Amino acid sequence: MAQMNKKWVVLCSTAITAVYAAGYFTTETEAAMPPLPHHTQVSIPTNDISKNNNPSNVKSTYTNKHNIPPKSLYKDGTYTGMGNNRRGSIEVSVTIKNDKITDVEVSHFAMHYSESDIAGLPSEVVQNQSEQVRNVSGATYSTRAFQDAVQNALSSAQNV
Repeated sequence: MAQMNKKWVVLCSTAITAVYAAGYFTTETEAAMPPLPHHTQVSIPTNDISKNNNPSNVKSTYTNKHNIPPKSLYKDGTYTGMGNNRRGSIEVSVTIKNDKITDVEVSHFAMHYSESDIAGLPSEVVQNQSEQVRNVSGATYSTRAFQDAVQNALSSAQNV
């Protein structure tokens, strides 16, 4: 009987190790991926060549032919977004001013894990100017729900 118990202990330990390793390598692989830019502004320079077409007199400007300022990507204001999955839900408030994300706050947190696991993500969104953040190992579902919530808020803020 003692021999059988050792076999079960070894079998169960091996299974737990395999599941842990699979989860670890999955989150490490995702964390190593560079963030994908979702929102970029493009300015196309126009050249004003004058004075005998001398290249040293080329002046680059970033205006269109009617001198209309480029349309902003986002409307200023504070927007709410929601993200959820099988582990719970997150609601965030994203503040935008002059096409920049200036503040992100978690306004509602109802996930399986602790809110402290994702405490650094709002500042990372402001720094990256994108919902793309590093995956928090051990809180993958919370990280994904947070990203979805920020993306949802940014979609609401888009200048259509």
